[in-house]
Amino acid sequence: MALEDDKAAELFIKIGLDERTAGNALANKKLSSNLMSLIHQAGVANGCERGVGNLIYTVATKFPANALVHRATLLTYIVTLKIKTLAQLEAAFTFLSDTATEDLDVTEFEKACGVGIEVTLADTEKTVDILFEENKNTIIEKRYRTNVGELFAHVWKRQPWADPKIVKKLIDAKLYALLGERTAADCEKPPKKKKEKPFKVEMNMEKNYVEPTPLPKQMEEELNPFLIFPSPEENYKVHTEVFFRDETVLRACNSKEILKKHLKATDRKVLTRFPPEPNGYLHIGHAKAMFVDFGLAKERNGGCYLRYDDTNPEAEKKEYIDHMEEIVKWMGWEPFKITYTSDYFQELYDLAVELIRKGHAYVDEQKPEEIKKYREKRLNSPFRDRSVTESLKKFDEMKQGMIGEGEVTLRLKQDMESDNFNMHDLVAYRIKFTPHPRTGDKWRIYPSYDYAHCIVDSLENITHSLCSLEFETRRASYYWLLDALGLYQPSVWEFSRLNVTNAVLSKRKLKCLVTEKRVDGWDDPRLMTLAGLRRRGVTSTSINAFVRGTGITRSDCTMIRLDRLEYHIREELNKTSPRTMVVIDPLKVVITNMEAGLVMNLDAKKWPDAQTDDASSFYKVPFSSTAYIEHTDFRIKDSKDYYGLAPGKTVLLRYAYPIKCTEVVLADDKETVLAIRAEYDPLKMTKPKGVIHWVAEPKPGVDPLRVEVRLFDKLFHSENPAELDHWLGDLNPLSKVVMPRAYAVPTLHTAAVGDNFQFERLGYFVVDKDSTSDKLVFNRTVTLRDSYGKGGK
Repeated sequence: MALEDDKAAELFIKIGLDERTAGNALANKKLSSNLMSLIHQAGVANGCERGVGNLIYTVATKFPANALVHRATLLTYIVTLKIKTLAQLEAAFTFLSDTATEDLDVTEFEKACGVGIEVTLADTEKTVDILFEENKNTIIEKRYRTNVGELFAHVWKRQPWADPKIVKKLIDAKLYALLGERTAADCEKPPKKKKEKPFKVEMNMEKNYVEPTPLPKQMEEELNPFLIFPSPEENYKVHTEVFFRDETVLRACNSKEILKKHLKATDRKVLTRFPPEPNGYLHIGHAKAMFVDFGLAKERNGGCYLRYDDTNPEAEKKEYIDHMEEIVKWMGWEPFKITYTSDYFQELYDLAVELIRKGHAYVDEQKPEEIKKYREKRLNSPFRDRSVTESLKKFDEMKQGMIGEGEVTLRLKQDMESDNFNMHDLVAYRIKFTPHPRTGDKWRIYPSYDYAHCIVDSLENITHSLCSLEFETRRASYYWLLDALGLYQPSVWEFSRLNVTNAVLSKRKLKCLVTEKRVDGWDDPRLMTLAGLRRRGVTSTSINAFVRGTGITRSDCTMIRLDRLEYHIREELNKTSPRTMVVIDPLKVVITNMEAGLVMNLDAKKWPDAQTDDASSFYKVPFSSTAYIEHTDFRIKDSKDYYGLAPGKTVLLRYAYPIKCTEVVLADDKETVLAIRAEYDPLKMTKPKGVIHWVAEPKPGVDPLRVEVRLFDKLFHSENPAELDHWLGDLNPLSKVVMPRAYAVPTLHTAAVGDNFQFERLGYFVVDKDSTSDKLVFNRTVTLRDSYGKGGK
């Protein structure tokens, strides 16, 4: 039973259910059995989009196997994304339940559940705006006693196919914009009246339209994922209460004067920042950070700084800085302004002096290992209570280069008794005699991330300081320092990191792979660096679609399956990559009944739906008496489930003619196939089941265009190699296979670096930068097989 449960759990995770929901389903045997049956009936046992999986789960919770006659039809509509919202599914349930055993009227069914109707965010916002305008006086009068359920119902009546979660968020945001903060009167309970239960009505609306059943996470792609972030109005409130020991600081605390100065500087615009450290290449995890930082600013008509966190000169290179600026633009983002933490070195130093004078910082002469030991035991440094005068003198000596590296540091005087380790007197400055790429030898002391990051956020008037969840415990230190200096405090918000299976994203591990030459540089197509993905042929738009699909949540450490990324890659390349034919492991075929020297130029389709009157959708491919097919498309021994070529068997050469194998030429070992002799059917009288691709000699005795093809696979065997003690031992030795003697159709000779193609039956490929005028090199981006969603044609 344990094995069966494990298989079921794996199946439930594959369709996008989170672990909690999958566990709940397993605990209910009837639900588990019904859900497994639905998954197989829908044909998604190899995985599907999360939104599709959530709807299938909902079907399983509402109807046992024999409760809905037209269940198969409903599943088809779900899998093909004709039904993709809970509202549509509810309407479908109602219609199909009423239909019972009767024949299904497809037209009426589609009309009843809104098939083909798309409601945009703009449409929903407009409807909510109109509703509030119509009921403005009543809402102002009732304030937060307004029946939200009734408002929801009015929107639903006008737009029954709108996303209910979006409707709810828009209504809440509109109420806040109109009414402001709740008052004490708003929070008082209304007097009880018999037969009047507005709260129950509102909850019924929630139940009917938002959560009709216990649901897993909602549809994969929110119309507006940025609604979770605080509104500008929230940032503009005056807060004065600050907690650092007993409570986590959940919000910025700004005085009226500080806020007034900030608003004047920003003109109430949203400002975010993307702050990479230039010590390596950006990876797919940074793609999520970019999507959040730049995306929020763009969605709210603000700006996003590209700020280089260049406080560690030992690890930083101009190569990394140049790469980051290029990649940010390639990903489709335009920085509001490009800045460097080093731009603020003087201000940061001056503020450090101010902290010492205020008694909030001290120069510590403990060695790094002593600091670590004292912090772990929550013990004060012996130098913590040294005088302000002495600390100022020592800090100036640090700046002048009069003290050696590692001998002293400047530490913040925070709270060594706090349960939060990041309040244990963090290091603010350390000595480094390494020249800085931008400031040269001017500085011999450099600020730490914990010290510089929050201050530069404040100096640049950032409204939303967005970072990944591992920085959540640093929020108290962030606000403590700004409070100690009396500086403006941005609104801090953490979100989950993005991790992808079968890869490592740690810069330390990536650098190890590069320096130890386990891969071919930072842009190796097997790496999850953005440069590597680009070289592999992945587009920035498919990466952004993937990131958007994973959502912006606070769920700790989001690990996403690699095939989910591949799904988004295929979705785009299937629409944008012209088809062509390449044989990567050629086997010679001599057509014996074809006139020697005859070359026919046949039409082949660039696109599967090409119209015969559209010449641009076709390309010419030569067909002659010497052609080449894949070695894997021929077998000595035939079988019923095999559709390739075999002795005495016929297959169709795509866009050409049927050929029949009449003879096999073997090597001296009597096993290795050297060539095949065949006859073709010029009248196409035979109708074989098998269809294979091919490449022929363009002229008698002239080899086809020779190209190199590189086949890439997962870099690691394990889904999470980073957690292994010997992670380098998990490397996949077959992650890169080079096919140096592939043949391609002649039209590919004009292909340029970066051009994408679909090699028929093989996958999607891109022209690599290693290509020369003498030889084209192609990287396989992804195979045609798609275990997550729909694949290419």
